[in-house]
Amino acid sequence: MRLKGRHWFSKTGLWLGLAFLYVPIISMIVFSFNNSRLVTVWDAANSPTLKWYGELFANDQIMGAAWLSIRIAAMTATGAVILGTLAGLVLVRFGPFRGRALLSGMTTAPLVMPEVITGLSLLLLFVALQQLIGWPQSRDVTTITIAHITFSMAYVTIVVQSRLAGFDNSLEEAALDLGAKPGKVFFRITLPLIVPAILSGWLLAFTLSWDDVVVSQFVAGPGSTTLPMVIFSKVRLGVSPDVNALATIMVLIVATGVVVSAIWMRRQERRRAREMQMAVAANK
Repeated sequence: MRLKGRHWFSKTGLWLGLAFLYVPIISMIVFSFNNSRLVTVWDAANSPTLKWYGELFANDQIMGAAWLSIRIAAMTATGAVILGTLAGLVLVRFGPFRGRALLSGMTTAPLVMPEVITGLSLLLLFVALQQLIGWPQSRDVTTITIAHITFSMAYVTIVVQSRLAGFDNSLEEAALDLGAKPGKVFFRITLPLIVPAILSGWLLAFTLSWDDVVVSQFVAGPGSTTLPMVIFSKVRLGVSPDVNALATIMVLIVATGVVVSAIWMRRQERRRAREMQMAVAANK
């Protein structure tokens, strides 16, 4: 009886949590097809409609900000993956060394640092550099990308570090014993095995850059307004139906990326399991 009560409580909590997370998103998607300009009033006579999607794609301000955000997020994710992977490798593979604690603290500090402090410190840094060496000449895409890499690489470092911590070093040792050079071992064995972690870090960094508002407000200039900044400025004046349409498209893009990456990683795990089984069978 007690186990049944616990099961009922856990199931109820799960459904309440899912409803708390996804009911607002579902309602937003539904109202994106509403014909009324009042986003909270459903026009039953003329709805559903794709009217707001047409107006969204005709809005040059939103579309320009969207493409700018995609460019910045892609560059941020790529830079964060490169730096985060290197930092994760150093922290896991190089053992104790002078400055290890400092490196570990510096790479993880953005995880707990308030975004206001991060944005303000980066703004002061860019202003000081402009006065000393004349770069950057203005706050634009470059400064936003550098700022986003600064805090997103910490997440990539944690993901890659956790993957390398549970890595089976015997595979690399076997390859080295067979005469493979360290560089070849890394690209043929280590890198393929940590690709799921790298891909997860890339997607995480892309998402963090895509929806950042606070840091971008500090380091963006007049001609480099990102999509979250545009949405935030619109929401302060009242939510319009085209914002619902935009948010629906963003949810669809993110959901598609998550599903595709999950399917790809599952197939990679299955293929790796089959290769391991074949290797074990060949050794018997």
